[in-house]
Amino acid sequence: MSNERPGTILKLYGIKNCDTIKKARRFLEQHNVNYQFHDYRTDGLDPALLDHFIAELGWEALLNTRGTTWRKLDETQRSAITDGPSAAKLMLEMPAIIKRPLLWAPGKPMLLGFNESSYLKFINEV
Repeated sequence: MSNERPGTILKLYGIKNCDTIKKARRFLEQHNVNYQFHDYRTDGLDPALLDHFIAELGWEALLNTRGTTWRKLDETQRSAITDGPSAAKLMLEMPAIIKRPLLWAPGKPMLLGFNESSYLKFINEV
């Protein structure tokens, strides 16, 4: 007999070696949440899926301007990111620049970032 919560399988998007992803995965496992992990680096990132993320969350929210990947860009590259299409192009080229984790369940708004209370609320509403 499984101790997993019944219901919808959630999807968690990110990069497996990210510390915040590790915290989110640990949290989901401790709460017996059935989820699939999608690693942008190994599983890839479909442009249509990224467009869906941008349409729901906005490119500004998805673009991690506080991370190492952004800081390594030169000023010309950073200043070229002015809208959804330019941000999407960069995110497809450098998926580590996408803020993470992103938690998704069918029919629910996406949850970006990790916060225990937000995750609890999210999984209890699924």
